[in-house]
Amino acid sequence: MSEASAHVVHHGPPTSFIRKHVFSLDHKVIGKQYYALALVAVVTGMVLSWLMRIHLIAPNWPIPGLQWLSKVGAPGGVMTPEYYLSLMTMHGTLMVFFVLTNAPFAAFGNYFLPIQIGAEDMAFPRFNMMSFWTTFIAFCILVAAFFVPDGPPLAGWTAYAPLSAVGKDAGPGEGLGQTLWGLSIFVFCIASLLGSLNFIATTLDLRTKGMTLARMPIVSWAWFITSCIALLAFAVLLPACLLLILDRIGGTSFFIPSGLNISDHLQPHQGGSPLLWQHLFWFFGHPEVYIAILPAIGIVSHILINSMRKPMLSHKTIIYCMMGIGFLSYMVWGHHMFLSGMNPFSALVFSFPTLMITIPATIMTLIWLGSLYGSNLRINTASLFCLGFISMFVSGGVSGFFLAQPSIDIYLHATYFVVGHFHMVMGVAAIFGVFAGTYFWFPKMTGRMMSERLGRLHFWLTFIGTYCIFMPFHYLGLAGNVRRYSAFTDDFLVPLIPVHKFITYSALFTGAVQLVFIFNLIYSHFKGAIAPANPWEATSLEWSTPSSPPPFDNFGGKHPVVYHDPYQYGVKSSTGDYLMQDSPERAGETP
Repeated sequence: MSEASAHVVHHGPPTSFIRKHVFSLDHKVIGKQYYALALVAVVTGMVLSWLMRIHLIAPNWPIPGLQWLSKVGAPGGVMTPEYYLSLMTMHGTLMVFFVLTNAPFAAFGNYFLPIQIGAEDMAFPRFNMMSFWTTFIAFCILVAAFFVPDGPPLAGWTAYAPLSAVGKDAGPGEGLGQTLWGLSIFVFCIASLLGSLNFIATTLDLRTKGMTLARMPIVSWAWFITSCIALLAFAVLLPACLLLILDRIGGTSFFIPSGLNISDHLQPHQGGSPLLWQHLFWFFGHPEVYIAILPAIGIVSHILINSMRKPMLSHKTIIYCMMGIGFLSYMVWGHHMFLSGMNPFSALVFSFPTLMITIPATIMTLIWLGSLYGSNLRINTASLFCLGFISMFVSGGVSGFFLAQPSIDIYLHATYFVVGHFHMVMGVAAIFGVFAGTYFWFPKMTGRMMSERLGRLHFWLTFIGTYCIFMPFHYLGLAGNVRRYSAFTDDFLVPLIPVHKFITYSALFTGAVQLVFIFNLIYSHFKGAIAPANPWEATSLEWSTPSSPPPFDNFGGKHPVVYHDPYQYGVKSSTGDYLMQDSPERAGETP
């Protein structure tokens, strides 16, 4: 790390509205843009999940207005089975790519990584701007699939070949909509690669004086490790999407075998392998789980230490565990393919690292719980969501032990058990991390406080609601409920309909509760109480900026010098029980 490089002024302050708020080079504005895009995507995805849940309990009920979105997929407002699968595909794609990747990593990482390491901006501000707008273009391409004549894709967010590769012969939803899906993810991969390179370069080259790697906050390490994972993962998915598009429109045969007959039409392809797509996709797909969850782990750890007012039992061990998870995430993709005709020996080989990856996750959980024991925890909305994260992470993670065993996974793989598992451990847990980060950093981002009363109401109703939604999924899976069915007419499924009704009512309720959060977010931005300079008495560098929100160059022309690790809590100092990272004072000095 070059000290001089940390102090380079990459660009001047904006001189126009467009440059300040639209095509901004400021990492803080870009972070807010990512957050806003993720907010739009999560609301869209949530509405799609509502439509699916309503259809499951009332498959013949006309949903008002749905026919305006698709006359073919929902004639008279009644959803067809094919359109149900299309909504499922779009819901999964929006949530995985445009919410769980954008919000905890791209949004908060862009805003706070440079400040936490003492830099004035990201290493490549123009690449940073390009990364967001490329992501936005990918989002627009995906949403455009709703409005093409044959409707959005229905191959699932995994887009398994050969049906996703042969074109419209595969049926409704496999025409232009599927091509737009492939193009959207291809463009998204480009944006993610640009962002990952930027994060890595910023972390390695722009740390301020005294900010060694060992003195970086856990959350900065989480963003750095995630960017390393994403660099390799999206570099594999990008050519995979290109090959898929070529199969669809270029006449190639990367994923289409010879002699394939679909809809009484012999496909003019030969030599391709559908399993090749699965290998390429899941080599990205399982690291993507940790691209979503590792930033949330960093955010939760960072906030918990502040709330406990004492260091973790070992915050460096948490960093090592995140590194271990990142490494092992590339060795387990085959456990998604136990049902793909995998050699039993290969399945056993993939089963071992799948179990091993639970070891660092377990160590982190034990450190969190051990650190919480005996602490004088400050209860606020941010810390409540951190505790909720741990609960969801453990509850969802425990079911992963079952899915790691090939013999058990063969029975459970295509059922709601898997849906409950990954929604809790990847989806809800990561979103709880986003909520925690929002309530914690909102004062720094806006200069105002969010309502604690509304925040606590939001937490408790969301916490109870998500358990009511996703815990019953495990029961449904054990009962053999196949996860992609759009209606339950088989005799053995009819007794499960009351469970689905309970889940649907819970989903509608929990979704409605998020309006409390959105109101709190918007109202507090304009009318919230003015935030103190350091409302949480935190120690990392983002709380040492001269104002909230920080000035254009973050530190008002003064380059901070770091003297301590980021978690000097429970020490005697002139400020009370903590020492800022940039304070030259030593712990234990009398005030």
